[in-house]
Amino acid sequence: MVSRGFPGAATPAPGATELLEACELLRALGTPHRLAIVLELAIGPRCVHELVDRLNISQSLTSQHLRVLRTAGLVTSARRGKETEYRLADDHVAHIARDALTHAGEPGHRLGATREPAPDDPLSMVEEHRPGEEHQPGEEHQRGAGPPATHVWD
Repeated sequence: MVSRGFPGAATPAPGATELLEACELLRALGTPHRLAIVLELAIGPRCVHELVDRLNISQSLTSQHLRVLRTAGLVTSARRGKETEYRLADDHVAHIARDALTHAGEPGHRLGATREPAPDDPLSMVEEHRPGEEHQPGEEHQRGAGPPATHVWD
């Protein structure tokens, strides 16, 4: 027996299917933009244009990331007039995202924080955009040769 879940709760070790599903969930959260979308949706439901405005990323990139999150079952959608409103499928998703962010900010727990990206590392071509910074649609494709950022994160 392996202890999982709440402290003191003994449950069987996870099976192969559970491990694969957990890995798919983490993969779906595994880009800065998708993690930012989840954190924004943790505040409340949003339409695509609201996410675009809040996160300073293009509409097409936002829609692509929402598609990945919906396919993984982390985000649901519903019509709101002429728009589609997105929300988290459940509170577990928000907890996972917040815990990852908290863990990343703890000293000594930042994976890869000490390594410099290799010149040919596709992730080194991705510009980081934070809310409030200026962003021009298509910027994610302007950092030189290599695949566009949207292909790196899919």
